[in-house]
Amino acid sequence: MAFTFKRTARQAVLLAALAPWIGAQAQVQAGPGAWSGNQTWASDTVNGGALTGYYYWPSTAPALAGKRALVLVLHGCSQTAAGDVIDSTSDKGYNWKGVADQYGAVILAPNATGNLYGSHCWDWAKSTHSRTTGHSGILLDLINRFVSNPQYAIDPKQVYVAGLSSGGAQTMVMGCLAPDIFAGVGINAGPPPGVSTLQIGAVPSGYSASTAANNCKNLAGTSVSEFATQVAGVIWATSDYTVAQAYGPLDAAAMRIVYGGSYTKGAAVSVPTGGSNIPYTDANGKVRTSEITVTGMGHAWPAGTGGQNSNFVDASKVNYPAFVMDFWFKNNLRVARAAPPSMTSCSASVSGSTITVNGAASGSIGSYKVVLNGPTPVNDAAAGSGASFTKAYTGRADGYYSGSVTATDSGTGLTSNACTIGQFLVGSAPALQPPAGLAAGTRTANSIALSWNAASGATGYNVYRNGNKVNATAITSTGYTDSGLAAATSYSYQVSALGNGGVESARSGSITASTTDGFVCTTTTSSNYAHVTAGRAHNSGGYALANGSNQNMGLNNTFYTSTLAQTSSGYYIIGSCP
Repeated sequence: MAFTFKRTARQAVLLAALAPWIGAQAQVQAGPGAWSGNQTWASDTVNGGALTGYYYWPSTAPALAGKRALVLVLHGCSQTAAGDVIDSTSDKGYNWKGVADQYGAVILAPNATGNLYGSHCWDWAKSTHSRTTGHSGILLDLINRFVSNPQYAIDPKQVYVAGLSSGGAQTMVMGCLAPDIFAGVGINAGPPPGVSTLQIGAVPSGYSASTAANNCKNLAGTSVSEFATQVAGVIWATSDYTVAQAYGPLDAAAMRIVYGGSYTKGAAVSVPTGGSNIPYTDANGKVRTSEITVTGMGHAWPAGTGGQNSNFVDASKVNYPAFVMDFWFKNNLRVARAAPPSMTSCSASVSGSTITVNGAASGSIGSYKVVLNGPTPVNDAAAGSGASFTKAYTGRADGYYSGSVTATDSGTGLTSNACTIGQFLVGSAPALQPPAGLAAGTRTANSIALSWNAASGATGYNVYRNGNKVNATAITSTGYTDSGLAAATSYSYQVSALGNGGVESARSGSITASTTDGFVCTTTTSSNYAHVTAGRAHNSGGYALANGSNQNMGLNNTFYTSTLAQTSSGYYIIGSCP
């Protein structure tokens, strides 16, 4: 079974019939916005078993060209889709859900079939790879199932693959084997094609970027010309002692050789939590590869805040899904770019209990969307069309309203930025209510950050600590940082709303928040044996586990080196300080 997404004459007729649906971003079907249950997709006659896994279909609209991107995410050895990649009740796994919502992308998280190398790895190290059999074949079949199903509205020009370790190596295999399918790859600690499982710890003598590039082009076969529009992101860590760090820059250099032409190395840009990114631009001024070095991370997927923080996933480092999606979307060379429409004006007027909204935009506008927030809200995705519109909404309850208008192009499906309608009043002004949602955010040894929801009709706010007002002048935002506090101390907070003429509402319900104890996080890098001896970790069955977090650092000996961060008294995590 060979998989291509070329348009046949029959498909062309079908697409022409569907053109109005395809062009209108607002009509792309919304998904459930949740990870699916475990799926069974196809049998693997080579490695054994059936391909299982999960997919995420967002409820949000697609971000590019009115159709959804599709991302194939491949776990590493000793990992599973359910245990490490997708969201769980305790963490966000690899942390793909947030960016899937942001870009309106569908995410696939399959499990490696069989039990390769005794650790459920992908078959990247095979001497031959096929588009129809083995892991490559069943993964391409999986891609085809989603691309060919119109309910997902997948754009064949926005298909990507990323993975860690064995999954990173398989990512490179997939990108090389099927450059016509994958517009971009994200290789994390992945040995290149032609390397054996016994050579992951060091680059073999005589193996170079040119070797990897030749192997990659041989995999592509007749699809080699498709490399002209593929991009590659590569990421590796400075404390990875499982897969040789040298494979990172080698992978990136190999892909540039495959892509052809000359390249300009860009300036290194710092990435959050430590590390740098170096872009390489081709002769046409297009960014084709990205090289990220993550400082202080071991062999792991950098998930960023909220991700899993164990079993080769690191939540204390850069959010790689967010970075690589931004890289892919900004640098995709296959999707025709079109400017979104622009709202030129919007307004609202009131007569009795009727609100009349007006708007105008540039471009070929297929629909306007009106959103009004207030006592009787409005969410109207079909408010009008054309160069301008006027629509009346009757029977609105008294109170304060605000809202926005957006326009969607009938041809491209792109949506404009929102035109904001400021707060206005229908009928009599209601009694000023205290703000809801008071919550404490970031806390230090001497400060506590507070936030709350906007109160209808409010022009400002007062904050009270232990019953005493702390702000000298009215606070005009919905947040405040109370500073100059004592360490390790609890405080009670309330907030009130201010209206026109100096009217003040009752105070909100109180919350209690405490400052931290002032503990300063420090890091120590040494052998696992030294960590255990010094009391930063403990031995369990021959493995070193970080005290407090119990994160597995590897074997308890002098050959394994780890960086531990002490985040509180007696509590250590693998990696740098948060």
